[in-house]
Amino acid sequence: MSRTRRTAMAGTALLAAALTACSGGSDSGSGASGKADMKPKADMAVSVNLTGDQVKAGQPVTVTVAEGKLAQVKVTDAKGAELPGKIADDGRTWTSERNAAPGSEYKVEAQNTESQSATTQFKTGAADKVNKVSINIPKGSTVGVAMPVSIVFDNPVANKAEVEKQLKVTTSNNTEGSWGWIKDYSGNDRVDWRPKEYWKSGTDVKVEMNLNGVDSGKGGGLFAKDYNTEFKIGKDRRIEVSLDTKKLAVTEDGQAQKTIPISAGTPGGKKASWSGKMVIMTKEGTIRMDSQTVGLDDAYDKMVDYSMRLTWSGMYAHAAPWNSANFGRANSSSGCVGMSDADAKGFFAQSQIGDPFEVVGSGSKGNADIGNGYGEWNLTWDAWKAKSAATGTPQNG
Repeated sequence: MSRTRRTAMAGTALLAAALTACSGGSDSGSGASGKADMKPKADMAVSVNLTGDQVKAGQPVTVTVAEGKLAQVKVTDAKGAELPGKIADDGRTWTSERNAAPGSEYKVEAQNTESQSATTQFKTGAADKVNKVSINIPKGSTVGVAMPVSIVFDNPVANKAEVEKQLKVTTSNNTEGSWGWIKDYSGNDRVDWRPKEYWKSGTDVKVEMNLNGVDSGKGGGLFAKDYNTEFKIGKDRRIEVSLDTKKLAVTEDGQAQKTIPISAGTPGGKKASWSGKMVIMTKEGTIRMDSQTVGLDDAYDKMVDYSMRLTWSGMYAHAAPWNSANFGRANSSSGCVGMSDADAKGFFAQSQIGDPFEVVGSGSKGNADIGNGYGEWNLTWDAWKAKSAATGTPQNG
């Protein structure tokens, strides 16, 4: 015989579902024994209010059995996605490892060690504010060996450690790396994952951002979805620009490939180039460059070919045929690394987003801020790890 009983407990407004038992055999006169009340919760505390359709999201789900021990608990949303969780050592409670997401309906199914079962449901209310992310590497991309994983948040993230714990990088060769929190050039919070050393060519990378239901903290709101991406590391192609020799050198797999005469930024002022380790961020091709947008008044306004971005503030490598007299001779640009049309065309075609681009020599204006592009490679490994908000880093992906 099977029966289910539900009661509402006054004062605590808890939903209690009676565990139902199926009995067999010839003793029809005996009643079901070993009953225990199961109390599904939408919060870590057993006194959390489960009103049915306005449960506060952003908290773990806790399921407690009044008597006996839990054998298994399953909590699923309307799409069938399960919240992972664990039963406590004493067998009395089950707690989800992830939070209840906003605007979701959940079904709770529990079973005790005597094969008795109980079910209940609850709904979470919508988030007052939703946080979203932008990730720099589209799914299916192939990138160069210096490309970090970079996540920029729409709203502030005060709970950095909690958010970071939900981010996971998995690689095909156990690459060591660490998350680090910085301010993006836009002013938004940003977290990057950088390998200890440049990636190895051929590495497959998977990034999981299990953020649905995570609270960003004050001013940030809840995340309302998960994010993920996968990409591959391409050829090991590296670029070095010498401000002293006015040349750009390309290597692949450690072997010299080509040397190109260039003209970089004019030393001694705003028009000097940034130096240090940068990364080719985007290949933008033919674009309009207007000096007024980067604080250089009316120095230039023209269409520029074979443009590859190095910083958010506007440093590029590109074709600069108007400056051909200075290639290999003098640094006289407004900060970018210019070269001939022919050299720029070939360089653009062979380069990958994510290739390391290092500028060395005298006459620069120093390193750009970390968030002004991907400047984390200018930090030592220990200095980068120190920017993690979670404990236990670095990670092996």
